Amino acid sequence: MEIRTMGVLGAGQMGGGIAQVAATAGYEVRLADASRELAERGKGKIEATLRRLLEKGKVTADDASAIAGRIQPAAGPEGFSDCELVVEAATENVELKTKLFRQCDEAMKAGAILASNTSSISLTKLAAVTSRPERVIGMHFMNPPPLMKLIEVIRAVQTSDETYDTVKKTAERMGKTVTTSRDAPGFLVNRILIPMLCEACFALQEGVGTPEDIDTGAKLGLNHPMGPLELADLIGLDTVLAIADVLHADIGDPKYRAPTLLRNLVAAGWVGKKKGRGFYQYDDKGQKTGRSV
Repeated sequence: MEIRTMGVLGAGQMGGGIAQVAATAGYEVRLADASRELAERGKGKIEATLRRLLEKGKVTADDASAIAGRIQPAAGPEGFSDCELVVEAATENVELKTKLFRQCDEAMKAGAILASNTSSISLTKLAAVTSRPERVIGMHFMNPPPLMKLIEVIRAVQTSDETYDTVKKTAERMGKTVTTSRDAPGFLVNRILIPMLCEACFALQEGVGTPEDIDTGAKLGLNHPMGPLELADLIGLDTVLAIADVLHADIGDPKYRAPTLLRNLVAAGWVGKKKGRGFYQYDDKGQKTGRSV
């Protein structure tokens, strides 16, 4: 099946980024959320991003207009009836994703592919609640999608070779490099990443170093572009905690347990850059202004 029109369910940070990447690659995009208002707001953020890129000379006015023009807001999964591929990018919660997968499955045409941007939840379980299990796959975009070059493709037990080949070609058309993972907890990237982020949090919790010491050590000592606590704030501490809990529950190894400090920050609503406060505090432009802990 040739992919011409893509649906993206979730107009937040990840979903909006995925929609921008898809539209930039020339796909028509249906961007949906729980309401049309939220979808319109998501498109507005994409347009603001395109204006900043225009000011920096990274896109032309015609290109920015064309990209925005290819994105159409929709009120929900019912807007995906003409899509050949839909990517679900909702909150990392298995009950919510299961509900949304059923709704997407009912709204989509026969033969269309249903993908999830999940970073830890079993694609095999999600596929099993649909009428098209062989057409279900994982497309794990890295954050932020317009900048990060990787898409991690996850094959459910049921995923057909045709589905995998189509999604791989679609990802490559978006200018991404593809890695492939079996359907295992955390897949490849987060199975490696989450223990590192949690260990940095444990080091902070135990007073081994300040947030700045920990992040500077990783950047200059390990040649990482961002420190682990800065990265956790960017991802969202609620998302980091959700993935850690999935890894710990599904694998059973205590090395995947989440620190108390991480749980407390999430409970306080200090979930990172998107809320202005996590391990660090941020201003309205997302610039770091100091530490929280």
